[in-house]
Amino acid sequence: MPEIRALWEAEENPEFDLHFEKIYKWVASSTAEKNAFISCIWKLNQRYLRKKIDFVNVSSQLLEESVPSGENQSVTGGDEEVVDEYQELNAREEQDIEIMMEGCEYAISNAEAFAEKLSRELQVLDGANIQSIMASEKQVNILMKLLDEALKEVDQIELKLSSYEEMLQSVKEQMDQISESNHLIHLSNTNNVKLLSEIEFLVNHMDLAKGHIKALQEGDLASSRGIEACTNAADALLQCMNVALRPGHDMLLAVKQQQQRFSDLRELFARRLASHLNNVFVQQFTQALLQLYNRSYFLSVPGHDQSSTLAQHSVELTLPNHHPFHRDLLRYAKLMEWLKSTDYGKYEGLTKNYMDYLSRLYEREIKDFFEVAKIKMTGTTKESKKFGLHGSSGKLTGSTSSLNKLSVQSSGNRRSQSSSLLDMGNMSASDLDVADRTKFDKIFEQVLSELEPLCLAEQDFISKFFKLQQHQSMPGTMAEAEDLDGGTLSRQHNCGTPLPVSSEKDMIRQMMIKIFRCIEPELNNLIALGDKIDSFNSLYMLVKMSHHVWTAQNVDPASFLSTTLGNVLVTVKRNFDKCISNQIRQMEEVKISKKSKVGILPFVAEFEEFAGLAESIFKNAERRGDLDKAYTKLIRGVFVNVEKVANESQKTPRDVVMMENFHHIFATLSRLKISCLEAEKKEAKQKYTDHLQSYVIYSLGQPLEKLNHFFEGVEARVAQGIREEEVSYQLAFNKQELRKVIKEYPGKEVKKGLDNLYKKVDKHLCEEENLLQVVWHSMQDEFIRQYKHFEGLIARCYPGSGVTMEFTIQDILDYCSSIAQSH
Repeated sequence: MPEIRALWEAEENPEFDLHFEKIYKWVASSTAEKNAFISCIWKLNQRYLRKKIDFVNVSSQLLEESVPSGENQSVTGGDEEVVDEYQELNAREEQDIEIMMEGCEYAISNAEAFAEKLSRELQVLDGANIQSIMASEKQVNILMKLLDEALKEVDQIELKLSSYEEMLQSVKEQMDQISESNHLIHLSNTNNVKLLSEIEFLVNHMDLAKGHIKALQEGDLASSRGIEACTNAADALLQCMNVALRPGHDMLLAVKQQQQRFSDLRELFARRLASHLNNVFVQQFTQALLQLYNRSYFLSVPGHDQSSTLAQHSVELTLPNHHPFHRDLLRYAKLMEWLKSTDYGKYEGLTKNYMDYLSRLYEREIKDFFEVAKIKMTGTTKESKKFGLHGSSGKLTGSTSSLNKLSVQSSGNRRSQSSSLLDMGNMSASDLDVADRTKFDKIFEQVLSELEPLCLAEQDFISKFFKLQQHQSMPGTMAEAEDLDGGTLSRQHNCGTPLPVSSEKDMIRQMMIKIFRCIEPELNNLIALGDKIDSFNSLYMLVKMSHHVWTAQNVDPASFLSTTLGNVLVTVKRNFDKCISNQIRQMEEVKISKKSKVGILPFVAEFEEFAGLAESIFKNAERRGDLDKAYTKLIRGVFVNVEKVANESQKTPRDVVMMENFHHIFATLSRLKISCLEAEKKEAKQKYTDHLQSYVIYSLGQPLEKLNHFFEGVEARVAQGIREEEVSYQLAFNKQELRKVIKEYPGKEVKKGLDNLYKKVDKHLCEEENLLQVVWHSMQDEFIRQYKHFEGLIARCYPGSGVTMEFTIQDILDYCSSIAQSH
């Protein structure tokens, strides 16, 4: 392997050796040239040779400086070898080798001679290469001289450029001054544009037209055109006051003066608007009072002749229409909204004044309306005096006596004596009929129908005029509203801004409560009157009130109308329950007469009346469940007390009382078809059937008494073991004894006995229920059954004797038919 050795031990030496096949010793002119030569050889070795040359005793620093960065080569000293990976020949190299081998005849046969030849040629080429490298030194020296001359020329050019730069320096200073001047001009223009923009912003947003100022100061608030002009001016003023100023605007004196001017205009217009609306409220209140006097509604004025008023005027049961007032005030709705957002104190003052005026007006209108309703319910003014109607308070005075006990007398006076169930005060059932109840129902429905649109219209007006959203909460902190009767609607801060109530919906309800505070007590008074006139009126009121409550709750469950009607419905329901309880209590207090027959008990007849009336009233009603519960209570009371009266009856047999009344109950339930009383209907039928059979057996008894005793003896002998055909041999029961007994009951006697029985039954039964023929037919069947029983015993115990009864079944049918027809 070729080697290059250098001598470094003692000191730097220009000598070095080249080891090929032989050792070549070289001496450089200087150490630097030697190092440059070795470095050059190293580069060529690393770049071109596949089989690297070893550099021995050569400074690694010299070799490292010559190694290109990024190449993965290892430089070692001493005897270390550089091992290269095998690299395949390319096509060009293969071609060159083939040409070389063709030029040498023994290249293949004598590889060693060929290799030696190649080695000698390589050495010659290496020497030539080294000679060429050494000869290039002269060319380098020539190149260095040329570079020195070029540097001199560069210095001359730099001198000329420096002179030119000095000449251009003055021009640069002038251009800088021009640039700075242009910048200042641009900055000034920019500032002027911004200043103009700010001025235009303030002028456009904080300048109020003279027409608007005049409208706010002197605008006519009574005419539609003036209201529109004032509304537009107020909106424009609000926009100017609410403009979002940019930073620094509030420090400008002109802005402060304009804001103060706007504030003064707002205060002036707010005072004008509040004063005008207060005047409108007073004017409308006065006008409404005049209408009340013109309609002659003030029936409760001391010294006022009610009878002459009613005689001269046909007073209709209607409430005054406030639509014209609402229409006039709604023109100011936008101004009220403006006032609410700019001066809540004055807005709240107007709200309070409106509630004060309207509450007094509605109180008079509603009280007079209910007074007319009460008079119409009682018929005439004289009737109202009979009931002790005083003014519009709805209080009822008069006789407090009532029938607490029923005395059952003759059947012809049953209706007049059955008043206890309907008598809740000083009127009896005989004074009432279907027409009276229908009239009451119409009047009560008309009262509710008049109140409902009145409340809804007022609530709708309040929400629109005072700008209160009925289904949205107000923003801000919640705060409790003070008592409306105490004065203010809500508390205020010192600055006049409102402390919001829990919601605007609550505010609407609170205003409605104060305005219509008289509705609930007046309704309760009217309900008390209707209940006192006839306790059955509670049925009409329960159905009507339930329907109106259901309708109001569908619109708004939390509205004033829904809440008020719901409270009144509780009272109506309580009266209804009281009516049912009183009927049951009066059933328990019934006392029967010892001198007359019982017949159909009054409370049984009244239950029929109650059920018939209730079914007609509660048809398709929402509160059907309440009626079903009442039915259950009442029918149980009827059953218990019918049995109680039957047990106490002395004049009428118990079975007759039970039979007639339960037959009446069964007929009533069958006709009305009350689904919740199906079990009671079956029970009533069973009781009627059982007691009918019991009465027939008890009353008929033994019409052929001696004959019956005779055959009882025959049956006794048979029971003792004597054969039936041998009974005739008994001395006491032979044929002769049988004929003697039969002769005692000829047809005339039988008919006479049946006639007496018919009269007896006729005395027991009442005419209303008309069960005489039913009972008589049952007795006829029972008599025929006994007759057939006797005939059977004769046929079995006296066969072939020829003994027969002196009358036949057909005779019995003829007797019964003749007796029934004769009576």
